[in-house]
Amino acid sequence: MPYEVAPLPYAYNALEPNIDELTMHLHHDRHYAGYVNNLNTAVEKHPELFRMSIADLLRNINTIPEDIRTAVRNQGGGAANHNLFFDIMGPNAGGQPTGPLADAINRTFSSFDQFKTQFSSTAAGIFGSGWAWLTVDPSGAITLESTPNQDNPLMSGRIPFFGLDVWEHAYYLKYYNVRADYIRNWWNVVNWANVARRYEAALKGEFLYIV
Repeated sequence: MPYEVAPLPYAYNALEPNIDELTMHLHHDRHYAGYVNNLNTAVEKHPELFRMSIADLLRNINTIPEDIRTAVRNQGGGAANHNLFFDIMGPNAGGQPTGPLADAINRTFSSFDQFKTQFSSTAAGIFGSGWAWLTVDPSGAITLESTPNQDNPLMSGRIPFFGLDVWEHAYYLKYYNVRADYIRNWWNVVNWANVARRYEAALKGEFLYIV
């Protein structure tokens, strides 16, 4: 079956004033939807691949037919990345995680504040377009990393459960070129309950594509 665009799980203006309504329309309805539609177009050339989830396409990127491999990397990565991104935000959010996710962050980074500082620095330091991530590796350990363009850590054997889009289309209408302001305000819309759900899935080897 063709891959689907997940509806935005909240109103387009729900993240105001941190992320503006117009950006959410363009980001979800044009950029994210475009990645999904372009992925479907690419995979139609090898329709047997529709048996694979987007996550499995990315996990097996090196075995994807060469004539569509770059498209699957870029468009499939964009689809998976944005599906996660919109899912881990929400209104009346922010604050800090609790439970096992909080414990894992504290073990890895010493404190939530240290994690927040390191993650923000990683996101701010990405040259050009890309993503900052928290991932789970095969041992269950948390890793802070970044990827360029629409690459996804699934391509390297790790499962992302928390990610920040620092492509300019994610923030330029409101924040212009001041990425640091976008990053600082983005923490106010993080839905930690959904991040925790994705973390629990990642520990089981699963990447959630929510539709």
